[in-house]
Amino acid sequence: MQAKETLFADLVQGRAQQFQVPLYQRTYSWTEKQLRQLWSDILEQAELLESGERASAHFLGSVVLAPSPQNEATFPRWLVVDGQQRLTTLSLALAAIRDHVADAKPDEAERIAEEYLINKRRSGGDHFRLLPTQADRPQFAAHIRGPLTAQAAVGGNVAAAYGFFRRKLVEAEDPAAPQDVFRIEQAITSRLTLVAVTAERGDNVHRIFESLNNTGLKLSQADLLRNYLFMRLPTRGEHVYETYWLPLQNILSNDELEQLMWLQLVLDGDDRVRRQDLYAAQQQRFERGEVTEGEIEAYIRELYRHGALFRRLLHPDEEPDAAVRAHLHRLDAWQAQVTYPALMLLLERRERGGLDSSETARAMSYIESFLVRRMVCRVPTNNLNRVFQAMPGQLPLDVPVADGLHQLLSADNRFWPDDDELRDKIRTAPFYQYGRWHQRKMVLQRLEESYEHPEPVDFAAAQLTIEHVLPQSAGDEWLRMLSEDAVGVDTAEDLHVRLRHTLGNLTLTAVNSELSNHPFERKQDLLQGSHLEMNRRIAATERWGAQEIRARADELADRAITLWPAPLRGVGRAERSRDWQLAHQVLAALPHGTWTSYGDLAAFLGSGAQAVGNHLADTPGVANAYRVLTSEGKVSSGFRWASPEEGGDVRARLIADGVRFTVNGAADPAQRVTADDLALLVAGTEDDQADGEDTAQRGREGQDGETRADRFFRQLAADDSPETVGAVRALFSHWEGGARRLDRPRVGPRHHQCVPHARRGRCAGPRHLAADALSGRRAGWHDGGGVPAPRRTRAVQRPHAARQIPPATQRAGGRRHPGRQVGTASQLPPVTAGEEPQPRTAHPDSGVVPGPLGGPGRSLRRGRPRLPAMYRTVRPGGPPRQGVRATTGPARRQCPPPAAGGRRPASAGRW
Repeated sequence: MQAKETLFADLVQGRAQQFQVPLYQRTYSWTEKQLRQLWSDILEQAELLESGERASAHFLGSVVLAPSPQNEATFPRWLVVDGQQRLTTLSLALAAIRDHVADAKPDEAERIAEEYLINKRRSGGDHFRLLPTQADRPQFAAHIRGPLTAQAAVGGNVAAAYGFFRRKLVEAEDPAAPQDVFRIEQAITSRLTLVAVTAERGDNVHRIFESLNNTGLKLSQADLLRNYLFMRLPTRGEHVYETYWLPLQNILSNDELEQLMWLQLVLDGDDRVRRQDLYAAQQQRFERGEVTEGEIEAYIRELYRHGALFRRLLHPDEEPDAAVRAHLHRLDAWQAQVTYPALMLLLERRERGGLDSSETARAMSYIESFLVRRMVCRVPTNNLNRVFQAMPGQLPLDVPVADGLHQLLSADNRFWPDDDELRDKIRTAPFYQYGRWHQRKMVLQRLEESYEHPEPVDFAAAQLTIEHVLPQSAGDEWLRMLSEDAVGVDTAEDLHVRLRHTLGNLTLTAVNSELSNHPFERKQDLLQGSHLEMNRRIAATERWGAQEIRARADELADRAITLWPAPLRGVGRAERSRDWQLAHQVLAALPHGTWTSYGDLAAFLGSGAQAVGNHLADTPGVANAYRVLTSEGKVSSGFRWASPEEGGDVRARLIADGVRFTVNGAADPAQRVTADDLALLVAGTEDDQADGEDTAQRGREGQDGETRADRFFRQLAADDSPETVGAVRALFSHWEGGARRLDRPRVGPRHHQCVPHARRGRCAGPRHLAADALSGRRAGWHDGGGVPAPRRTRAVQRPHAARQIPPATQRAGGRRHPGRQVGTASQLPPVTAGEEPQPRTAHPDSGVVPGPLGGPGRSLRRGRPRLPAMYRTVRPGGPPRQGVRATTGPARRQCPPPAAGGRRPASAGRW
């Protein structure tokens, strides 16, 4: 047997072939539950394609194939031993896309059919690339051939799956959250991975099928993570298991425990993680640093604490506060699992004392209102997962929690209907045809409770269903009553169709079958004896026509507006509050003599330039806000100080901060800090120290006393020979023996640099430092661009490729300078006195590729690290050797030649 990872497109595209589902396979059996999950995964992958994010494709499962006895050399046929449900579903999804675009783009529809669904030049059964079992074959063939007949379009799971995808494609065109249908096609064909296992002709396919389907249980994400956690607890595992894990396992099922672990990640700010990627995401978080047993125990202890809170979402009766308990009951009845991140956040804040129970209940009322108003007003639910999963990271930090949640849900891009829209939809929208039945029932139940009847109905015990007072099928008496209200071109039938499913015509009753389609007089008698207040009010009216239905709709709208609070107006779009914290942090870390742009800061934050500008203008006290300029390096025409105390001439402030300006009035582009540079600034801030601090003290890190120098060499030794490590030690020792020093900043959890600084001689003018970086990493040498370089022993390609310079590695006169792009030697400007030397690319004949800021270079011939050219000697009495650029004053004067005996004069400085 052979196994390889593949894509759906690679599996079925290309030459004419067929995949046959054998007789012993079950018929197609996927229901809407599996289809919804697959559709969610497809949309997620389509969004990743749209955003350009690099993320792993979604693993769909395995497909086991074996050569068919009917196989031909010119027309391969394969038996689908396992995976027919997946292949059938994907084929039906593509057939739905084909038919969805057929009218507008017939050429694209034909392309989809020929690439994935049919063998164009084959007839009969060979015409189809996938041939299901005999029971499914007629239905499947009808949908693949198209167009459908009325008989073929109904009945069976195949037709249901095709219909599901057609509906979802229509929903995907909703203007509130539009999806590109061809992006969806691309997600299906190129973002869903399969493991294709191909058996040889002599393999027993029945035994393979039996082994795959009848043995073993699939490990859940919770199982994988539990095993990983306790593997990392060699000495405290038993104590942690008995104290925290076993009690947690006793109160939550395995599925609930998995959901809790996912919620923990979301509460910690990971708003993009999918539940099926829980194990990989949590493992990655633990492995970013040297995690200890104490940290693993702390995570499990926090999980245990959250488990008790999570139980209240699953079992609201365990909540002690009556008001909070009532909200949890209603959200549970709504089946609002999508709101769990927000609810867990509220319960945790309350437990920590951040808000009391009354504020918690108020915050939950906003969540309930958000869901109910959107359902009544027919707002699609596509993006609810994203709304609530992002909430822990977006909640404003400068207002009370309930107010912040109200503000966040009121953002323009959250589509929370206001009072006017709610009233209009209650009057006109077919409420009975939208949402789920239990959600419609809960809305009516809540409206009934608002009457505050002295003897309220026990809704949990009562067997209530939704009743149409004006029947869905109206008889003559009903139509005669409606004709009395018909105005203009409206007929009684028009009014019936328009009003029968509106909220004003609906109620709850336990005698639905008795009410049936009876005339209103008969229904009055039955409703009069009801224990529900709203039924008694209906029975008290003299007739039930269009006017009465609309009048009741208005009354219910008044109650709905009172029950479910309205959104705030003028909030704008929701932004990540933690992004602004990060913006404040990175602006405060801007080195002296640098500036950044609105676009760079926005790209770093994942926001928009306009949003960045608005935030800086409206937020007093943000350090260095005036050093954010336009992309041309000019002060924005719309710039304003956030408070009068911060006023003053912006350009004067910038000059005082060391920012230079060109003749056209723009800030020096060489001092610009790009989005990548901003990321490196923040990455290094936790270990930044004053420039004058002692090197030995600067190197100290961690509780074990290991210095950064020790860690640098330990990481170097993990990937290089002892000879190389020894040579680097000798080099550094010699380097620090003169008027030079080494800095070892940390620019990430696993990345340490070693930055040599050399003082130029007196011939260079003012006292100055020139810096180059030598970096080590567990993965090998660092190439200066923030990614692992190829292993040191390999030849490095593209010697002229430009590289970005980490800003943390550049210093001049004790100040940091932003990264600059490496260009060719001919592109480099002259170096003036007091200016930091520009980096270089290697000369074509030098055989050296520079590292960060030109060094340490690596030999293209032997892969050995070499000192940057600026640190090598020049030929006595002559110009620098080939590929080495002089780094002296304005005239680029040559330093004095060596004196007799080969010694340089003292004025020559170091070279």
